[in-house]
Amino acid sequence: MTSDDTEQSLATRAAAAFTAYRDGDVRAMDELVDLLTPVLWHTARAQSVPEGVAQDAVQTAWLRLVESSERIKDPQAVMGWLIVTVRRETWRVNKAEGRDDHDLDENLPDHLPDPESLALRRDGHRVLWAHFQTLPPNCQALLRVIAFAERPDYAAVSEALKMPMGSIGPTRGRCLAKLRTALANDAAWEGGAL
Repeated sequence: MTSDDTEQSLATRAAAAFTAYRDGDVRAMDELVDLLTPVLWHTARAQSVPEGVAQDAVQTAWLRLVESSERIKDPQAVMGWLIVTVRRETWRVNKAEGRDDHDLDENLPDHLPDPESLALRRDGHRVLWAHFQTLPPNCQALLRVIAFAERPDYAAVSEALKMPMGSIGPTRGRCLAKLRTALANDAAWEGGAL
């Protein structure tokens, strides 16, 4: 990653890659996928779907983007468009399958090299995710979307989450403070940092 990359927001870099793709550079789609898949993955997982459903929702969003690329007038909107598409797909699958339960174990990473480290890490993640799930839905959505962007594009986040742009930073701070407080008060949480 160059210094120019770090100075541009995720949405701006995604828009540039999308524009290049539409202009005929098929390799630019690989860059777009690399940039946005972590955000899309966490958007899907925020809907409490199993891993396989989340993977399908993200893949469906990419397929729909390719099919609809000419209809997206503003390349800056591509990140928000993909987030909304993933959300709608996961909601559709949840509704079709009659799912509304939360399986916290599904939200955990699936491997580490040695079993002891894996067990300790899973315990920590279980505690973290249990407290994360108690946050208000707007906190959960916001933290999932901005957690994986070096420099979140507040305009795109605002549009995707229907949240006033000026409230994103303060809301993020309040959400993280609630999570820190809950973890600090839980004896099962062993000094993980937030």
